[in-house]
Amino acid sequence: MSTNGEPARPDGPPDSVAFLLAQLGAHATKLFAERVGELELTPAQAGLLRSVAGRPGRSQREVAAELGMPPSRFVPFADELEQRGLIERRKNPADRRLHALHLTDAGQSLLAGLREVGMAHEAQICADLSPGERGQLIGLLRRVADHQGLTPGVHPGYRSVRPDHAR
Repeated sequence: MSTNGEPARPDGPPDSVAFLLAQLGAHATKLFAERVGELELTPAQAGLLRSVAGRPGRSQREVAAELGMPPSRFVPFADELEQRGLIERRKNPADRRLHALHLTDAGQSLLAGLREVGMAHEAQICADLSPGERGQLIGLLRRVADHQGLTPGVHPGYRSVRPDHAR
């Protein structure tokens, strides 16, 4: 018997939540990377822009900690977005040793495009679900993610982002 009460299918694809999550995750990741690639971003860069926009003025160390990245990896990762004029580092008025991260006007503009990409991506992935089913699925997945100790809104892949692979 499979976990959903139906007979297991030894000759067919695995019928498990973990496999389906991995399969859909890989598919959704590929599609999202293609979509943000049109904005000349990687998914990791898109997430960093969202993080900075969500709470501007935080230090590099705070943002790196939220993303689960060592500061030594975060600095060159952020450098590229700064060089592109999407984020800026400002001296923190409370502690001049720290740099506060902010989106530039160009970063804000790109973020608007990123929101559109995100909404289109969500619509494509959930096209076969009713609004109620989508809400139910989000609730169930949130429970599973919480039980696994995952930080809401933060992809665990940031822990392995290396500066030479940020692009």
